Amino acid sequence: MSLPVIAFTFPGQGSQAVGMGKDLAGLYPVARHTFQEADDALGFSVSQLCFEGPEDKLKMTEITQPAILTVSVAVCRVLQEKGVVPQYVAGHSLGEYSAHVAAGTITFTDAVRAVRNRGQYMQETVPAGDGAMAAILGTPLEQLQQVCNDAAQGEIVSPANVNSPDQIVISGSTRAVERAVELAKQRGAKKAVMLQVSAPFHCVLMKPAQDRLAHDLNALRFRDPEVPVISNIDAQPKTTGTASREALIQQVTGAVQWAASMQKLIQLGVTTFIEAGPGKVLTGLMRQIDRSKTAFIANDEASLQKVTDTLSKQ
Repeated sequence: MSLPVIAFTFPGQGSQAVGMGKDLAGLYPVARHTFQEADDALGFSVSQLCFEGPEDKLKMTEITQPAILTVSVAVCRVLQEKGVVPQYVAGHSLGEYSAHVAAGTITFTDAVRAVRNRGQYMQETVPAGDGAMAAILGTPLEQLQQVCNDAAQGEIVSPANVNSPDQIVISGSTRAVERAVELAKQRGAKKAVMLQVSAPFHCVLMKPAQDRLAHDLNALRFRDPEVPVISNIDAQPKTTGTASREALIQQVTGAVQWAASMQKLIQLGVTTFIEAGPGKVLTGLMRQIDRSKTAFIANDEASLQKVTDTLSKQ
């Protein structure tokens, strides 16, 4: 039997939960060290917020982003210590930073500081209430693009996360997003719901945040990734530090091409997808994209054990 071709995928904002990473930090020195590294880099105890909350603080964008990154990197390091090594990596929005840490493009310390700032810039760019996001189910991308065009009326609304053939998230000015939700329903969407988010991510309203983040990322050292990183912005493998940095900058205002990214990995021969980090959002999306592929969740001792046991039998 041929060996599996493995991709690690890393979750984005919304996958956080109080208690995440706690058992791994208790069991594995490499995980414990990762949390300590994050605490030292940030100057506050992100580990305590991950393990104990409170939830309302963990939900703040500038806390959520470094918290999810830290848990994802801890999981990735434990997997690699157990001999599970990816041939490709990809991450959903914020998760693309975890992917680049896994690929050796940027150091974990640089990444954790960068995403804290990224969260802060995104939060500060659009005043609360002025921007919104909504999930639309059962409307093809071209049709939804037309809905957004018709609903805009001089304001901003556009596809932000093309997550699967069945699920697309839109983002923009609150009233324009609300109009698009109503229009999508009228035109036959299976479901169209406003999301509880703190800002309208992945649309042109985020341009000021993108400019501020570009300044930060341009000051960091980006190496060529050790394994290809599939980027959100165009679903293509990035193999140089320069292209990796540019993709992370463009990603702030650009749509997350998640479905296309997963299709690209399948084209490249990936047979096994391991979601390294909190939650199980990406594994759920993989079922909508291609049910024939093996997809694992890896976020605590039980799920890690399942991954290593299954792979050791192949």
